Amino acid sequence: MDGEKDLEQLKKEAAAKAKAAALAKKKEKEQSTTEEVSAEEEPMDIAKQKAAAAAKAKAAALAKKKEKEQTTTEEVSAEEEPIDIAKQKAAAAAKAKAAALAKKKEKEQSTTEEVSAEEEPIDIAKQKAAAAARAKTAALAKQSADTGDVEKAKAIAAAKAKAAAAAKAKAAAQGKSAGGSDEKAKAIAVAKAKAAAAAKAKGKASGADSAAVSEEEKKPSPNQPVLDKYIKIIEEHLGKSILEDSYINELSKDVPTLVAKPEAYFRLAEFLKYNEQLSFDFLSELHGTDFETHMEIYTHLFSYKNRHSLALKVKVARENPEIDSLQPLWAGANWPECEAYDLLGIRFNGHPDLHRIMLGEDWIGYPLRKDYEPYDVEV
Repeated sequence: MDGEKDLEQLKKEAAAKAKAAALAKKKEKEQSTTEEVSAEEEPMDIAKQKAAAAAKAKAAALAKKKEKEQTTTEEVSAEEEPIDIAKQKAAAAAKAKAAALAKKKEKEQSTTEEVSAEEEPIDIAKQKAAAAARAKTAALAKQSADTGDVEKAKAIAAAKAKAAAAAKAKAAAQGKSAGGSDEKAKAIAVAKAKAAAAAKAKGKASGADSAAVSEEEKKPSPNQPVLDKYIKIIEEHLGKSILEDSYINELSKDVPTLVAKPEAYFRLAEFLKYNEQLSFDFLSELHGTDFETHMEIYTHLFSYKNRHSLALKVKVARENPEIDSLQPLWAGANWPECEAYDLLGIRFNGHPDLHRIMLGEDWIGYPLRKDYEPYDVEV
């Protein structure tokens, strides 16, 4: 505090000295100017001298006023200096407080991490306990499943007994001749045959039971009434002997399927197209298949009038595959029949231009037949 007072006193003394020096210099300058003016203006009249004196007095008053204001400003600045120092001290105290809070927070965080590190072994123990519980549950479930499967358990027991018997027989057979080994091999073969027969009988019985259950649970196809309607109309007009078979093809979206006898194939197809109740006016597909025992032609028809589909099939002899062409009824049968002729060798009587469309006319054999062997093995 004494230091601050000394500093203030020194500032005031310095300001007073500077002020005194400035006044002395100014007074000296004014005196010099006055002397020069007096020497030059001596011949001038008294009125001018009075005006000059008045101007000088005014200038001196203004200078004095300005000097006084400057001194007051310096004193105010000197008074304000302690306020700035107080602000600086307050800022320093705030910074120190903030640093102390940061240090405290860091210490608390470090303590929390140490507690977490101590708790980690507890979490690991919990995880191990949970894993053990899951393993125990899985083992119980597996044991329950094994217990519930009585047949499997019996089979396993029989296999173990069989293995034990075989091991015993092998041990007893050691040191015997080759004839004894043959007898042992025969015994093992007989045991295997018996086991295979038993397994086959069991599988057959199980399959029969499953088939019976499936037949009981199977629901009739929604297209069955449609197929029944087709058969009724066909038998009323063409007789019952025209169809070889009829069924719902479950593997092809439950499409009603008719199997025509070869001699009635064209007549049935013609009836399917022109009968007003049927009106199958569009042929969407025709292809042939080699079943090794016979060839088969599959034709898919559609009725735009009734919005129904129908599959028409016919079986032909494999040695001499020949059937009537459907091209005169549906123009869409033209190329598919040529394809069946090209790849399977089926001839369609009544076709306007039956020829090979992929292979050359000099090609030997029909590639889609199951017994096809290339004439040129390098091709």
